[in-house]
Amino acid sequence: MHYFSNLVFLHSELCNFAPMINIETLRDYCLSLGEVVEKMPFSKFKGGDTVLVFYVCGHMFCYFDIEAYEVVSVKCQPERIDELKAEHDWIGNPFNESPKHWIGIRIKECDGDALVRELVKNSFEIVKNKYSKQTSHVAKRNQSPVL
Repeated sequence: MHYFSNLVFLHSELCNFAPMINIETLRDYCLSLGEVVEKMPFSKFKGGDTVLVFYVCGHMFCYFDIEAYEVVSVKCQPERIDELKAEHDWIGNPFNESPKHWIGIRIKECDGDALVRELVKNSFEIVKNKYSKQTSHVAKRNQSPVL
């Protein structure tokens, strides 16, 4: 993805901060989880043409703006959200999603990449587990009986 590489270089040249997990590393990590598709689906919306979204089973599990790279939004179990926010001041509300099921990671403020990776993988697993089960149920229902 030549365009993406140029943006990463430009981003690193213009910004005077070094987030614990850089944009290219996070992208590579998301893609490494398997069965992941990346898209930029919001180009019709103002400011949405720079939002990179990662999907598993056709559903979002992680997204962020590749130009600003300030907040990484991921799904999370509702029962974990308050605890994570209390323990880490760099975890807050997501960008443009329900704070009941999503969190926002203020990537410039995080104090390491281990928890970021765990939260991204957790989000991937939430979505994959939910939608791969639904897909298999639909497939079983649609199977023709053997005669």
